[in-house]
Amino acid sequence: LKLQFLYFIADQRKMKIAALVLLSAAAVSGQVYTTNAGAPVDDARNSQTLGSNGPILLQDALLMERLQVHNRERIPERNVHARGAAAKGTFTLTRDMSQYTMAKVFQGVGKKTPIASRWSTVIHSKGSPEFLRDPRGFAIKLYTEEGNYDVVGLNFPIFFIRDGIRFPEMIRALKPNPLRGVQEWWRIWDYFSNYPESLHMFSWLMDDVGIPANYRQLPGFGVHTFKWINSAGKSMWVRYTYKSWQGEANLQDEEATDMPFNFATVDLYDQIKSGNSSKCSPTNYQPHCAGWTFQVQMIDPTNTTFMNGLSFNPLDTSKMWPTNLIPLQDVGHFVFDTNPASQFLENEQIAFSPSRMVPGIEPSDEKMLQTRLYAYADTQRYRIGVNNQMLPINRPQCPFYDQHVDGAMHYTEAGNAVREVNYFPSTQDKSVHEANPYPHDPEVYNNVKKVREMIHKTDDFEQPGQRYRSFDAARQDRLAHRLALALSGNRIAQVVQDTWLDWWTTVDANLGAAIRNYLSQHKNIK
Repeated sequence: LKLQFLYFIADQRKMKIAALVLLSAAAVSGQVYTTNAGAPVDDARNSQTLGSNGPILLQDALLMERLQVHNRERIPERNVHARGAAAKGTFTLTRDMSQYTMAKVFQGVGKKTPIASRWSTVIHSKGSPEFLRDPRGFAIKLYTEEGNYDVVGLNFPIFFIRDGIRFPEMIRALKPNPLRGVQEWWRIWDYFSNYPESLHMFSWLMDDVGIPANYRQLPGFGVHTFKWINSAGKSMWVRYTYKSWQGEANLQDEEATDMPFNFATVDLYDQIKSGNSSKCSPTNYQPHCAGWTFQVQMIDPTNTTFMNGLSFNPLDTSKMWPTNLIPLQDVGHFVFDTNPASQFLENEQIAFSPSRMVPGIEPSDEKMLQTRLYAYADTQRYRIGVNNQMLPINRPQCPFYDQHVDGAMHYTEAGNAVREVNYFPSTQDKSVHEANPYPHDPEVYNNVKKVREMIHKTDDFEQPGQRYRSFDAARQDRLAHRLALALSGNRIAQVVQDTWLDWWTTVDANLGAAIRNYLSQHKNIK
């Protein structure tokens, strides 16, 4: 019996060894678990302690790394539009608009442009339910051949206020009471009782369209007025509308309370995942699609007769443009057929700003748009970092000159990023140049246009010369000597040196001669 027992123990040990060998082989055939620095980890399930029951050791770098990374897994959520869903797809142009804009994205029937979009609720937190009565955001990023063009919008054609200086206070009134922690109508009505322009928005929000049934059956509006500028320099005012192929569907209050917490996100993701959306087209509308027709309205701002006949200011975001006066024109369509590869990388980190435009599109003087040009880009730099445009979901998909230099979380690999000449312009590095001139906003204000040009009466030489001539001879000589030393570096191109010698000679002929004399001495010494 004792011998049989020993054989049994030996067999058990063999089986254990064999199992360990099999486990090792399985581990080798897959990916080895490592630290974030790449070191292999042979036990990722137990912290390092002094004996099995002893205290945890501070030297356990794996444990520290896990906890520290976990503590920092979240970035600040958006102040508004925190809860949302994203998708990627294609914009197809169905009407050439080169008559109105030189933006290449709107030129050439059949042109396809990659896009990404994000639909969202507005006021509540990232963890809020999707059945609340709230406007829905509808933002689109077009990765055009001339750079990214971002359009931020809503499911309503107008907004609560007409001036962006009111925006921070408006959001505070719509957010939860800072003492009680809940959204309260008395605060909302109190704030907006100061602004009758909000009546129009509330007539939408409190109507039957205030709780959308999903994101796919959602109309979209760019809300703001942009300027389209053609190759001849003529501008048109434009607004955008997105008409859902799936129709429009909304929920009554009692229906909304029965909906699951994440119903809109689930619907969009699952319908796109099914693959059916890729089969959709303007002539094949199906309930499972995720497609929209892109439409524009246009006003000629030089048509004073038409402008004076309007009962409202067309640059007022609290007013829609009546389609019977300013008809909708079909321009193209969006189809979304790809879900985010990562909800964090391509939904949480996607960053939109109306300040991102392309040649042929410029902002109007609309007060809400003008303030958003700054605010949207700024909030993303706070939320994601100064280099947020380097993230793959935000990077242009066309060749571009990357102006990112250093800063927190600079993502480009060193070999591709580091340039000795990391400034512009440069006389020595001619690899980067400005684009050929193209027409810009032709609008005139009090006989003055918006321009990028140098001031008049520059005369960059008179005052430096006066200062030089105010020095005594010894001080003049020291200045000339220092300048000559600084200009004698072996990497200073001859054309750069000659430019500075000409300039200093124009400042004062004696100064230029003194510098040349010292430069000659330095060359003889070398």
